Amino acid sequence: MGILGFLKSQFLCHLIICCVFIVSGLIVNLLQLCTLVLWPINKQFYRKVNCKLAYCISSQLVMLLEWWSGTECTIYTDQENYKQFGKESAIVILNHNFEIDFLCGWTFCERFGVLGSAKVLAKKELAYVPLIGWMWYFLEIVFCTRKWEQDRITVVQSLRNLRDYPEKFWLLLHCEGTRFTEKKHEISMQVAEAKGLPKLKHHLLPRTKGFSITVQSLRNVVTAVYDSTLNFRNHENPTLLGVLNGKKYHADLYVRRIPLENIPEEEAECAAWLHRLYQEKDAFQEEYYKTGKFPGTAIVPPRRPWSLVNCLFWTSLLLYPCFTFLVSMISEGSSVTLISFTLLLVAASVGVRWMIGVTEIDRGSNYGNNSAKRKQE
Repeated sequence: MGILGFLKSQFLCHLIICCVFIVSGLIVNLLQLCTLVLWPINKQFYRKVNCKLAYCISSQLVMLLEWWSGTECTIYTDQENYKQFGKESAIVILNHNFEIDFLCGWTFCERFGVLGSAKVLAKKELAYVPLIGWMWYFLEIVFCTRKWEQDRITVVQSLRNLRDYPEKFWLLLHCEGTRFTEKKHEISMQVAEAKGLPKLKHHLLPRTKGFSITVQSLRNVVTAVYDSTLNFRNHENPTLLGVLNGKKYHADLYVRRIPLENIPEEEAECAAWLHRLYQEKDAFQEEYYKTGKFPGTAIVPPRRPWSLVNCLFWTSLLLYPCFTFLVSMISEGSSVTLISFTLLLVAASVGVRWMIGVTEIDRGSNYGNNSAKRKQE
């Protein structure tokens, strides 16, 4: 391990990164709150401003993967499809097998210039979480309760609100609804057997209702579905803690562009189409495990410098006043002040580890724990 690799693994560096992210995120959240006055005056201008502000937060996480850990990202696709990426609004279907697959999805968006306007289908509770949740609220992210009776109206309305969105956007969907584990997979395949559906080896059964309603609501707005299947070379099992420690991974992403007009509109037919798609995704994963590559041409899209520039801007803006405050407190502060500051650092350390811990795969969801006998929608 070189000097740079050693520094990346040190907690002090992690603390600086997290402090800059938290403070800058709260500043951006405050700026987003101030932009609400623009909504009744010029809604489209409000949206464009919030795309830029959201980028200030989300690109810091992408920077960790692209520049801090140096993770390589190779896309397998058709050359003609590649030319369309970033030039159209799309629904992006992602598999949900890895701890950092959401971060790889954001990196995919960043490589083609749509990270600031990227959308997701998120749990309603996240709207109340500072930084990411608040950013999503101002960005008009689609929130749901995962109770279809409640979501049918609210999700449809949120999706239809995007029909006049002024920026090209990608809506990222994890149709499986939760991250893959062996326990969840076993329960999911029990549901497949009960419903007479073909079993999957590397995925959970997709939740079809959310996808169907998304296709119906965004038809004639988005032009394609990007079916994306992610894997990592050499049987790597990437983690957020590994990224934070500067560990380099090698991501391979297979992307198929499917014109939206090729997808059935009627709910039952759309659900059947999605199940067939996941059977194909399963076959792609199986082939990858055997050969170490996906079909199509391997392309490494160039990294854009803006996530790094954004992170350096916030670091230079915030680090000096924080350092000055720390020196002043150490030189002039009382013993009580120093003890309080030490306890604050300990609390920050525990908090950072906790935020990383809640992303671990075995904590991703209680899927199936209390509902093994319920049918998966």
